[in-house]
Amino acid sequence: MKDFKNMPISMKLNTDYSEKVQYDHTDYPIYIRRDLLSHYPNFTAPNHWHADIEMIAVISGEMKYNVNGKKLLLKSGEGIFVNAEQMHYGYSDTGTECDFICILLHPMLLCSSLSYEQDFILPLIRNSRMPFVLLHSETSWQREIYDQIRFLYEKRDTRTAPLRILSSFSNIWLLLYENMPADDSQDTRQDRDLTITKDMVGFIQKNYTRKLSLADISASGSVGQSKCCRLFSRYFSQTPTMYLNQYRLNKSIELLRNTDLMITEIALSVGFGGASYFAETFRKWAGMSPTKFRKKLL
Repeated sequence: MKDFKNMPISMKLNTDYSEKVQYDHTDYPIYIRRDLLSHYPNFTAPNHWHADIEMIAVISGEMKYNVNGKKLLLKSGEGIFVNAEQMHYGYSDTGTECDFICILLHPMLLCSSLSYEQDFILPLIRNSRMPFVLLHSETSWQREIYDQIRFLYEKRDTRTAPLRILSSFSNIWLLLYENMPADDSQDTRQDRDLTITKDMVGFIQKNYTRKLSLADISASGSVGQSKCCRLFSRYFSQTPTMYLNQYRLNKSIELLRNTDLMITEIALSVGFGGASYFAETFRKWAGMSPTKFRKKLL
């Protein structure tokens, strides 16, 4: 049975600027959804990261997926495992529809003792050579993870769902652990650049309502403006200003959906200088005016 739900376009943030995941259960760090890529403006989910691992299974269609700036293609019957603390988002630059399952699980579910955490959880989470794993149908252990994702979605509303999820998550983790590459990387430059980029993105997400310049954004990462631009180009294929505007547009949708504020009020609330520039930017991004978009939501 299909159960499409709009995933939250506006995300709450932790103090380290990671996403504060809104779990399905108050007592268990579990998030399971089925969604359509068209639910997102411009067929692009917001870029984010979190301490949870994320798993995607594509049911039909296809989507592109960006993990730390690396662009991947996920087709029907395929999926992806994204390790903790990696920047990622799904999108389509051609408006192609994608029906997919998204599951977020916190590794703490598997930490029944300190020894489990040290011997089996942290080695995988901290493996610099395993930011993600593509799940191909031709590889048996990857196909098994894909099937487990679909199984978890089907059983998510049963009374014993948390137990089933814990059991499946343990099996998924075993498959990943047994097949993870040796972490012999000595290059820490990528890690430093990723940390700097997270700091700058977090600064934008915390201060998007203010007037921000390129100098402000680069200073938040303690880098020069040229390196700031290079990092945004590498990880997002965007300039810092483009990223800032897109984040503001995403925030404006929450106000269009949940308030009766005037378009001018929304424009100013999310950091645009005026209604005309906001409307023009929104139209280019969403393919329609803010007013028409609001009517479509209603």
